[in-house]
Amino acid sequence: MSKTPITVARGDGIGPEIMDATLKVLEASGAELDIEEIEIGEAVYKSGIKNGIADSAWESLNRTRVFLKAPITTPQGGGFKSLNVTVRKSLGLFANVRPCMSYHPFVQTHHPKMDLVIIRENEEDLYGGIEYRQSQDVMASLKIITRPGTERIMRYAFEYARANGRKKVTCMSKDNIMKISDGLFHRVFDEIAAEYPDIENDHMIVDIGTAKVANHPEMFDVIVTTNLYGDIISDVAAEVTGSVGLGGSSNVGVDFGMFEAVHGSAPDISGKGIANPSGLILGAVMMLTHIGQGDAAGKIHNAWLKTLEDGIHTGEIYREGVSKMKAGTDDFTKALIERLDAKPEKLNSVSYPNQAGGLKLPPLKPRVEVPRERVGVDLGINFQGSPDELASLVNACVSDNLALHMISNRGTKVWPDGQKGTFCADNWRLRFKSNDGQPIKTSQCIALMDRMNKADLNFTKSVMLYNYDGQPGFTVAQGE
Repeated sequence: MSKTPITVARGDGIGPEIMDATLKVLEASGAELDIEEIEIGEAVYKSGIKNGIADSAWESLNRTRVFLKAPITTPQGGGFKSLNVTVRKSLGLFANVRPCMSYHPFVQTHHPKMDLVIIRENEEDLYGGIEYRQSQDVMASLKIITRPGTERIMRYAFEYARANGRKKVTCMSKDNIMKISDGLFHRVFDEIAAEYPDIENDHMIVDIGTAKVANHPEMFDVIVTTNLYGDIISDVAAEVTGSVGLGGSSNVGVDFGMFEAVHGSAPDISGKGIANPSGLILGAVMMLTHIGQGDAAGKIHNAWLKTLEDGIHTGEIYREGVSKMKAGTDDFTKALIERLDAKPEKLNSVSYPNQAGGLKLPPLKPRVEVPRERVGVDLGINFQGSPDELASLVNACVSDNLALHMISNRGTKVWPDGQKGTFCADNWRLRFKSNDGQPIKTSQCIALMDRMNKADLNFTKSVMLYNYDGQPGFTVAQGE
């Protein structure tokens, strides 16, 4: 077998320790790898590179298309972008896959039958990092959900379930509140689910769904959800298994894969030799299956299960009466390597095919164009005063067929007929609509903003309001 080129980054905190352990295991397993190392993370950030990765590292990633990454530390404060998000979005790693399984009775858990997989959309949602300071007091984040991005993750979830013998896919969203963005996510799930009649499907609101994951994880098989929800749910699920330190993770796109541990860089235990390398080792197992080295993947995974069975446990899962040895990073790694030709006796053994490449997805559905009509404009404005005072000043600037329809603050209607008890910050949303039922022209909106500017009513944001096929492409304010 020819060696497969991969890119490796040792990361920050406990990253170098657990990567050393993982590479020792990979070498001992007979995995055929041609390893290129790059530096990413804290040191690169501090050198002045704001995204934590240099151009030379990108060259390696684009050459190998396979990335085994230890956890990194993102510096606190403004200006530093998450390296994980940057890599996922830049390389089109649209699906994050996190298996979460209990290893009862060797790892303590209240849910011994737990065996689920969380598939998280990896490029959109609030993790786009599109944020604005709208005023002295108001900060805003923009949530992005797209139809093609959603269709792709839904198809991946159902194809994954089918390929791995899973019986049910559960979608989680918050479309009872975010009716347009999360509403699209839920709607596309229903559309795609109809194409997989062999796979059971259901939907849950994310708050109660997360509670069920924490208390009744055996209800679930495959969960598909948005970026932020998936991040939270997968950490909850990993912890429920007995330890977040046991979770491996893959991030996959059309022709690229990044593999890592679920947990972070844990600088508080860095250098103490006690870190559990299991998460990164299981991430490496996912990498080996991705590149078609299933024999090595199965050998490592079975040896890892056997190590757990034999009671060789790192500190966070060690239990008197169950564990036989409280192992540090090196001792655990040595014990795993010694068991590379063994299989578990009580836990289920695993096997993987020697077939490279990820899931092959059908093409996206053709886009359906619908009639679009501009019916208004929302303008953001900073103002100190009452809603009635603001409305009076703004109405003096209104002409043509535009009318001030509503003023909201923090998403709640405050004019007309607002409630006196509504707390207001210093950034307001003004909604203008046609007063004669005719479409709104761009020139009218520009003229309105010009008049407001001349009246010293300086807007901070403008958003055009459209109806799509007769249905509003915007929400009403609370109380409207």
